[in-house]
Amino acid sequence: MLVHQLRAEQRLYWRSHELAFFTFIFPLLIYILLGSVYGDDPIESEGVTGSEYLLAGILGYGVAATAFAGLAIIVVLRRESGVLKRLRGTPLPGWAYVGAVLASTIIVFTIEVVALLVLANVMFDVPYPDRWLSLALAVLLGVVAFAALGVALTTVIRSAEGASAVVNAVYLPMAFLAGSFWTPQAYPPVLEAIANLLPLTYYIQLMQDIVLHNEQIWADWTNVGVVAAWGIFGLVVTVLRFRWEPREG
Repeated sequence: MLVHQLRAEQRLYWRSHELAFFTFIFPLLIYILLGSVYGDDPIESEGVTGSEYLLAGILGYGVAATAFAGLAIIVVLRRESGVLKRLRGTPLPGWAYVGAVLASTIIVFTIEVVALLVLANVMFDVPYPDRWLSLALAVLLGVVAFAALGVALTTVIRSAEGASAVVNAVYLPMAFLAGSFWTPQAYPPVLEAIANLLPLTYYIQLMQDIVLHNEQIWADWTNVGVVAAWGIFGLVVTVLRFRWEPREG
């Protein structure tokens, strides 16, 4: 049943052209555009080029778009349309549905990571990372943590019409402040303080360590711990407040 639902989730994702574009294609387009603008500019503080530095940021933006924003919108739409309520009345166990959705998200983001790495290498001569195991673990950590936060966010969204507005109001500022598109070192103190509270900031730093500096994921547990802690927070909120029935009306 888990495999059957996973296949269904994959078909639904790729057949939804708008969802596939904004969560999968859009990060690739942003990387091409921004990489073409300042791809050869050196980032002296990191000892890399702009295209290399941007790669780690777009990987962070990708997980936020796919596992956080995309998943949150899907869950709200299915909840408010009654799909989740009807699923609860079928023989499909709740764990199988959740597992299929999470596995589908992992597959999508993994494909996106591979596409970004190939694109960076072909267009901007960015070398492939050496720490493939650490990269795989970071992908898994990011999807699980941000998926938990995305589902937790659905607990405060009351209508299908407001789903996109609320999600965009959260994840777009987070992406900018966390440094998905440029270095946040020039931020004023207030913005820097806010950025230091965001899970995406630490996830991008984790990706920088692995992709840019070829470090193992366990070389510095600070970034892993903060991302995991945010994921646990999202999981707790989800367990306590998530509902399968529509909230409208």
